[in-house]
Amino acid sequence: MLTNENAQQILSNEKLCAIAQELVRVVRQNITIDWNIRESARAKMRTIIKRLLRQHGYPLDSQAREISTLIEQMEHLSKIWAA
Repeated sequence: MLTNENAQQILSNEKLCAIAQELVRVVRQNITIDWNIRESARAKMRTIIKRLLRQHGYPLDSQAREISTLIEQMEHLSKIWAA
């Protein structure tokens, strides 16, 4: 999922997989056509991601980098989903 070694030590692979699956589900439910253009829509996505990671006990010791990585991954996936 992400490159946070601390998370990999604390959380099991099953837990990380569950987080990834829920992230995809939540993002697909909340994605809008112009989410990657409008800053307000991007901010909403960042908030959703932060909240979900926090709910699952994901250690956010490098939160900005992790959120940035997820946003980049979502941008790539949204192109695939739109096709």
